[in-house]
Amino acid sequence: MNQILAGNICYSKSVTTLASVERGYLICKDGESAGVFAEIPEQYRGFPLTDYGDCLIIPGLCDLHIHAPQYSYRGLGMDLELLDWLKTYTFPEEAKFADLAHAERAYGIFADALKRGATTRAGVFATIHPQATELLMEKLDAAGLVTYVGKLNMDRNSPDYLREETEESVKATGEWIARTKGKLKNTSPILSPRFVPTCSSELMRGLKELQKEHGLPVQSHLSENHSEIAWVRELHPESGGYGQVYNSFGLFGGESTPTIMAHCVWSKGSEEALLRDNGVFVAHCPQSNTNLASGIAPVRRFLQRGIRVGLGTDVAGGCHASIFRAMSDAIQASKLYWRLIDQNDTPLTVPEAFYLGTLGGGAFFGKVGSFEPGYEFDAVVIDDTDLATIRTLSIEDRLARIIYLSEDSQIRDKYVRGYKIQ
Repeated sequence: MNQILAGNICYSKSVTTLASVERGYLICKDGESAGVFAEIPEQYRGFPLTDYGDCLIIPGLCDLHIHAPQYSYRGLGMDLELLDWLKTYTFPEEAKFADLAHAERAYGIFADALKRGATTRAGVFATIHPQATELLMEKLDAAGLVTYVGKLNMDRNSPDYLREETEESVKATGEWIARTKGKLKNTSPILSPRFVPTCSSELMRGLKELQKEHGLPVQSHLSENHSEIAWVRELHPESGGYGQVYNSFGLFGGESTPTIMAHCVWSKGSEEALLRDNGVFVAHCPQSNTNLASGIAPVRRFLQRGIRVGLGTDVAGGCHASIFRAMSDAIQASKLYWRLIDQNDTPLTVPEAFYLGTLGGGAFFGKVGSFEPGYEFDAVVIDDTDLATIRTLSIEDRLARIIYLSEDSQIRDKYVRGYKIQ
């Protein structure tokens, strides 16, 4: 699809470099960005033009970590810590997705919400139920979003009603992959062991065989909570740490295994080095880490040490499926980390938080999250006229206010891979 969008354009070039062009032109050629220009270059003047006036045009936002079945109970149980919250709310709710009628209703609400927001790419967890997971994939694909969706795996330390037999879990996952891989336009499967405590060694080995056979990416959770980390240590005393458990099964990054690990609140030392060396993406979920009293991830340190970082909403640990909200929460959490924990780790800036929610997380999906030439054309058009002020604002000022104040209603249009979906 070839087209031109006109407006006030803002995007990241790097973690610290924010580019903006007032009343500029964003060129889409064959579903990719051909660049941003002050005037339309001669070779593109025949492309259709949509003039968005004074609106802001930014890259689509990338959510590296969200749980679709948990959307229906956002805001509940926020007085609990992680493991108690899982037992009280998460596991009983996820069991309901054995009923396809329930899944139809719940996933319809979730897909509609994600379509209305500024997210264009997402890493999504479903449940252990293959049919319901396929239903979710179809709904997200129909919404036009580019997503990885995972059928969960759980064969130990889970309620009887949400525990799989090991061999059956591997078999059902393989069959689900065969039915869905390459079948949808925008939605693909991703291997999703819930976390080490609920996945036996035998299951992990079976998932690695599927990973090698199909070349799939992996998503899971890492070092979120003190009690969880202690539990992993009890289950795997032979390991050098939580991340090393995943790594021992070949499910922790590397050239052939793209991997997202959510949280990493307490990752340090050798685990940090392994994250960096294996190219694992950290999904920083600041609101969830606060709600479930998990802690504050050392994002500044991760960036300084070359670890790849994006943002996640982690619904329903996080109450909001907005990466804008995750950006503002990330800035606020980093200020607390700097003030209360390590004054060498300076707080995140607005350009850095914006990078995490666009180019930083987008890199998991390929050349995504920027308007530099050659990047896939994901764009969000925002009309912020209702954020009234008597001040004269730069594009960067307007972006900051959107990060802190925006609502879905301000999103005028959304493009994914060059196609307008909203």
